[in-house]
Amino acid sequence: MAYGPGGAAGLPRPLVNPADILPGGPPPDGIPAIDHPRFLRPAQVNFLAASEPVLALQIGADARAYPVQILIWHEIVNDTVGHAPVAVTYCPLCNSAIAYDRRAAGRVLSLGTSGLLYDSNLVMYDRQTQSLWLQFTGQAVAGVLIGHQLRPYPMQTVSWVEWRAAHPHGWVLSRDTGYTRPYGSNPYPGYDSIHSQPFLFSGQVNGRYTAMTRLIGIHHDGAAVAVLLDALRRRRVIDLTLAGHPVTVWWQHGTASALSGPTIAGGPDVGATGAFSPIVNGRRLHFRPVAGGFRDQETGSHWSVLGHASAGPLAGQNLTPVTHEDTFWFVWAAFRPHTRVIA
Repeated sequence: MAYGPGGAAGLPRPLVNPADILPGGPPPDGIPAIDHPRFLRPAQVNFLAASEPVLALQIGADARAYPVQILIWHEIVNDTVGHAPVAVTYCPLCNSAIAYDRRAAGRVLSLGTSGLLYDSNLVMYDRQTQSLWLQFTGQAVAGVLIGHQLRPYPMQTVSWVEWRAAHPHGWVLSRDTGYTRPYGSNPYPGYDSIHSQPFLFSGQVNGRYTAMTRLIGIHHDGAAVAVLLDALRRRRVIDLTLAGHPVTVWWQHGTASALSGPTIAGGPDVGATGAFSPIVNGRRLHFRPVAGGFRDQETGSHWSVLGHASAGPLAGQNLTPVTHEDTFWFVWAAFRPHTRVIA
């Protein structure tokens, strides 16, 4: 997987400087992707604490939870959700959890970890062409499929108890992965300290905020906005407009940080976030925080952080999720340098 400045074996010139793609330590597939995931029903799960973070993905009626305690050791799950081939990806160094459709250039790709990093972000490769893909953007930056873009699916990081209440008949990724790992422990203790420095970050940290400042990043049609987590925690609901579209961004307490303590479950409460279109049945809703969730001012319906109305006139409705990343300032500013910031 070596790609020189002019491309390898007649391949196009890489879209990034190959000198900035650095070995992260493990060899290719040294952090093994999960290619044959097994799942449990929520009632069968006995290894998750209430506040433990899980990655929540729903396509159609197919709702799945991917525990961070498993993803932190594997980083990629090649799965099929709602009949769509999907890669659920998590880069611990950026705290970025992103789901992508695995279809590109008429192929269904199988993604693995390359052992490489770009701006401290996971560089993936596809086993069909050996092209390199940046986890943060979903773009192939070197190889046969250079320039191709994977389509993201909205995904949230929420607490196990919140997800289980919303999806009692959903599916949960099992620890039966085919590998032996100390699931539940954190291999990066203290990494998310506000005073930490990102691992193998070759760029200059934009000095507006410290490198590890947490934020919620959203981008659409070339526009990007970063909502600082501290601001969202204070207000719990922030409404914004991005590329002409209204977005409501929420924060709910009760989800542990995976990157602080020696265990995933033992981290401090950093909460869960959601980003949604506030338009339901052609009507713009306005939300305010209440105990256990959110309430819209127009109908008084009660909503969970997963965007589901559980009570009131709109009970049973779901808000349309907006793709967003819970991540750190250093990587968001590196990939989205022209971002707007809400602090």
